[in-house]
Amino acid sequence: MLDTWHDSIVQVGEFGLLSALAVGGGFWLLQKNRPGEQLNDMVIDRASVERGISQTEVIINQLAQEAANHPGLESLREQFAKLPLELDRREIQVAVTGGKSVGKSTVIQILKNVETLSTTSLQYTETAPLFAGVGKNSDAVTLSELQKYDFVLFLTKGDLTDSEFQVLQQLKAAKQSTLLVFNKQDQYQVDERATVLQSLKQRMQGNVVATAASPLPVKVRKYETDGSVQEWMEQPAADIQQLTQQFGEVLAQQGKQLVYTTTMRKVLLLKAEAKDCLNRVRCDLSTPIIEQNQWIAAAAAFANPIPALDILATAAINAQMVMDLGNIYQQKIFLEQAQQVAETMGSLMLKLGLVELSTRAVTGILKTNAVTFVAGGMVEGVSAAYLTRVAGLSLVQYFEQQEIALETGNGLNLEKLHQVLQTVFQQSQKLAVLEAFVKQGVKRLLPEAKAVEVVG
Repeated sequence: MLDTWHDSIVQVGEFGLLSALAVGGGFWLLQKNRPGEQLNDMVIDRASVERGISQTEVIINQLAQEAANHPGLESLREQFAKLPLELDRREIQVAVTGGKSVGKSTVIQILKNVETLSTTSLQYTETAPLFAGVGKNSDAVTLSELQKYDFVLFLTKGDLTDSEFQVLQQLKAAKQSTLLVFNKQDQYQVDERATVLQSLKQRMQGNVVATAASPLPVKVRKYETDGSVQEWMEQPAADIQQLTQQFGEVLAQQGKQLVYTTTMRKVLLLKAEAKDCLNRVRCDLSTPIIEQNQWIAAAAAFANPIPALDILATAAINAQMVMDLGNIYQQKIFLEQAQQVAETMGSLMLKLGLVELSTRAVTGILKTNAVTFVAGGMVEGVSAAYLTRVAGLSLVQYFEQQEIALETGNGLNLEKLHQVLQTVFQQSQKLAVLEAFVKQGVKRLLPEAKAVEVVG
């Protein structure tokens, strides 16, 4: 995220840099905790899906309360209204996917006519060929589309390529029910097809079937009594017994579960989208608070230089900022709790060495210019502002991960706060970001135009 700003950092406004950092941090966390990953350890039944729907409704209602004119609110409500219908859906939606020329259309045509499968309402969809586009984006879009289906038949015509294997692993991580189909096995010799099938089963830990949906024509010769020979090409019958047997067993045993799992994926995606919208609204409110506190801390440290690292850490975050940010994110934090959080974060920054590292980095940047470096308290002032920003953004990112309206008394998870603090600090240590921030600090603390020009 931060690397992409290196060339455009100068164009970012004084407050825009901090806003982008805060919003970008939320987006990074959202991507890190994608719904597919959350499904791994979740028991999915009707009750759990209904709980997910209720939690999503709470977030959407909270967004409506805090930002009634939000441009995405109507779309969120429309998607939410469809979730109960999804939960009671009886039709099983099957995606048939794979690379080019693996026999997707033929497999669908044959499966539609299989009597043993007709007892279940099935809708087959042939996807666009995987890996047909250019670049990574084309594959990513296809993967998101596949997760909208209850079941995926993944066709291959040989041993898996690395790209195919990666897609299958991602589908597995998203708890997407998938059956790997080794189609066109008739194009291999008997010993070769056995080797390919064994390799596929080892890599996928089973859950693989071999088929020949449209076998190659076979030359047939007939010798007549008069000694003449007649030859013609004959089309063998499709060999899909393994596929229909295993697919039929899945439908019989897990039909309703497939629908629940798909619905839960859609619930979690919508929940994440709604929460991201809400967090962006709250981030817009949080940014001015962080900026105000960082410059207050800078001015205080600049006027009264305090070289002790522990004092600098304590000055970097105050209880009022903790309370103000907590109120925005609906975290009920009392003054005594806020004071404890401020002390804890100051202690964490010391233990992690963030105070020393940031002070050293600021000193190094300021040393490039004697005018600003010799100014009393400049290092302490800019360092105090920088640490305040890190602490504020860490709290914002921590609050973004919490459920809506966390009950009072649950307290903060210090381990999570520790991790977030480290992450934000690492993101903010990029040289371009630090240089831009030091320039802002000098401009604040030394308003003389000459000093600012020298730093620039």
